Amino acid sequence: MSDNELGAFLRARREAIKPADVGLPDGTRRRTPGLRRSELATVAGVSVEYLTRLEQGRDRNPSVQVLVTLADALRMTPEERIHLRHLAKVSSGGIALCPAAGQAPDRTVRPTVRALLDRLEPAPAVLLNRLGEVLDRTTGFDRLFGPVGLLEGEAPNLIRYTFADVRARIAYPEWDRVADEQAAALKYEAGTDDPYAAELIADLSFAAGEAFTGRLAGPSQPARTAPVQRMAHPEAGELRLAREPLDLTGGEQRIVVYLPADPATAAALDRLTGRRPGALRAVNA
Repeated sequence: MSDNELGAFLRARREAIKPADVGLPDGTRRRTPGLRRSELATVAGVSVEYLTRLEQGRDRNPSVQVLVTLADALRMTPEERIHLRHLAKVSSGGIALCPAAGQAPDRTVRPTVRALLDRLEPAPAVLLNRLGEVLDRTTGFDRLFGPVGLLEGEAPNLIRYTFADVRARIAYPEWDRVADEQAAALKYEAGTDDPYAAELIADLSFAAGEAFTGRLAGPSQPARTAPVQRMAHPEAGELRLAREPLDLTGGEQRIVVYLPADPATAAALDRLTGRRPGALRAVNA
């Protein structure tokens, strides 16, 4: 692995952007794929010399504002922004987060909780902690949320998916309502002295900007959960889901069960899970 991952990433993104993508003429006789350094420097409002130092690894400590400016100029996706921030922390010699053990989010799945999830099949159900991390789930949850991208990667996170994955805005037709709920839950359940929550908040602030930070500006209060959550599933179509949260004793974890809120959704979930018709009955939400 290169010792200049930050510079290599910035150069790769610069070379992947066409001048027309940032409102510049294509010109002729271009020997450099994508944007020239001078063009990116103009769009981002930084000097060519400084951009050269960053790409060559001679400057390894860019400010957050510079990172935001470059991410905007390079039209980075939320996922790319989070990756850029991570590379910048590593490049500057940032120390990995290592707070006291008592502050760590609970990621333990008790055998009794796993048995409970088994009993909930074929209903989509998920075990979450205070940071929205997906700790365990039913196969029904896999069938429901796998196709929309939530479960990709080593550590799926419901809050991170909502704000940092562009597919969430397609999966949730009422994305603004879902975003309100997720931001409120994170702010309410994570204390002000929680370094793990602070790290997640910093990531999402960089990735989503005002769409996330604006939702944290209000007073801390329990999230107002809508009785029915709409979902656009690529295989099952429009779904209306009633959610039932089950808080577990002894900690910060909870199980959320997704139930069909109408007969059409019940039939669609039966088809998704491959169960007999009527395995999941609609509930009056």
